[in-house]
Parts: sequence; C-alpha cells; structure tokens
Amino acid sequence: MAQAKTQPTPLMPHATATWLVDHTGLSFEQIAEFCGLHLLEVQAMADDLAGSKYTGRDPVHAGELTLEEIEKGQADEEYSLKMHKAPVEVTRTKGPRYTPVSKRQDKPDGIAWVLRSHPEVSDAQISKLIGTTRNTIGAIRERSHWNIQNIQPKDPVTLGLCSQRELDAVVAKAAKRAGITEEEAVPVEGADQRSDKDKLIEELQAEREANVKAAAQAAQEAEAEAWLAAKREAEENGVAVEPNEAFAASTPAPSEIDDGAVAEEPATDDETDENAG
Repeated sequence: MAQAKTQPTPLMPHATATWLVDHTGLSFEQIAEFCGLHLLEVQAMADDLAGSKYTGRDPVHAGELTLEEIEKGQADEEYSLKMHKAPVEVTRTKGPRYTPVSKRQDKPDGIAWVLRSHPEVSDAQISKLIGTTRNTIGAIRERSHWNIQNIQPKDPVTLGLCSQRELDAVVAKAAKRAGITEEEAVPVEGADQRSDKDKLIEELQAEREANVKAAAQAAQEAEAEAWLAAKREAEENGVAVEPNEAFAASTPAPSEIDDGAVAEEPATDDETDENAG
C-alpha cells in the first residue's frame, strides 16, 4: 500500500479513527493512512490503551467517506481510502475578539479607562478593541454596572486586553473622524497627564516614605518613653541617670536636679561691693 499521501486528513483524525476501528473491518494501516496518524496510535485505540479517550466521529455522515469506499477497503487491504469530500476549514466569524478567561474580569477596568481617557472613541470601536458588548460599555458609562464600585480605570494595554498599536490605531481613527487635530488634542494646562504606571509608582514611593517616617517617629517615641521610665526609676532609687544623646540637648539629666535645691540667684550690686571691700 502506498504511503505517499497528498489528500487532506479528516477534520477530527483521532475521533474518525476511533469510529473506523469500532464500526468497520478496515486494517489499521488503512485507517492510519486515511487519518494521517501513526500505525501505533491506531493500534492503541483498538487495544483501549490510548492515553486519551475519543468519541467516535462518523466520516460517512460528515461526507468525508462513502460506504462504497469503505467496502472497497474492507475487500482489499492494499486499497488506499480516498477522501470523498475534504472538510471545510473552520474560520472565525466576525464578532467580539476572544479574550482568555483569566483576562475577562479586567475588561470593565479597561473599558472605564478608554471612556475616561478617549471619549471620542465610539462604543463599536471599544467593543471591537477589548472584546465586549455595547450593553456593558453603556452600563459602565452610566455607572449602572453591577460592579461599578470596584471598577478602577486601567490601561487596557497594561492589562493585556489589546496591544499598544491597536489602541493607537483606534484612537487615531476616532480623532480623525471627530476632526480633532493635534493642537486641539493638547491636554488642558494643569491636568494630570501622567500614565497609570507613573501614578502607581509615585503612590508607592509616597507610601514607602510615609512608612519610613512613621517607623522613625515610633522608634523615637519608644526611646523617649524608655529613657523617661529609667529616669523615674532612678529618681525613686536616688541614682543619677545620664540622658541619651538624642535627648541630652533638650532634657535635663537627673543628676542636675537636687532634692530641695534652688538655683543660685545672681549677686546684687551691694553684695558685689561688700565682697570687693
């Protein structure tokens, strides 16, 4: 039997091979050749040793084989089955672009970002760009979406919902249609033109600085409390305590405070004359 094959294979080779093994008397070689599989794969299916179990697909019903062709093959093991009608290639129809399941929850955030940053983009363009429906877009615009409280505008490029090139093309097309020139598109003075990434970085830096400042202040307060506690304990025991360097300039040491002692008053002019005499 000739091994050279120029004809197409069935649309679902493994499922077709499973059906032919179960419902015909064709040899494994004939089935393997027709389905474009290895002989050992067909033998594993027949012996129920295949790693994956396939539901049989009737090639006669699909129009890929005829009963006459199967009978010819059963009568002659050297006969090579001929495809009656090649399977039609399945092409994707027009509609919203496919988005992986892991990314679908990010769609509302991307829609909100486009609505806020590029109001000139139409709903149809957003629907095609992100892969959503106009009802969803309208609900987010009117803030009637069921999860509107948790929707945060985020760049769809950063979320992986589209490429930067696709976004730029849509924005440019919408701007051209709306008659917006580059001069008109210049943002108003005083508006925050930073990207979401820059804003996030700045927020993280500010939060980090605030945490460092709070930690330093807490450490200083703890040190002050510890010193004051030691000072009170020393005063109770009559022991002098040297102040910490951090508080030496602003807080008097316990040794400088005498029980019942009063600071000497400066001498008067009369006392100075008597001492001089």
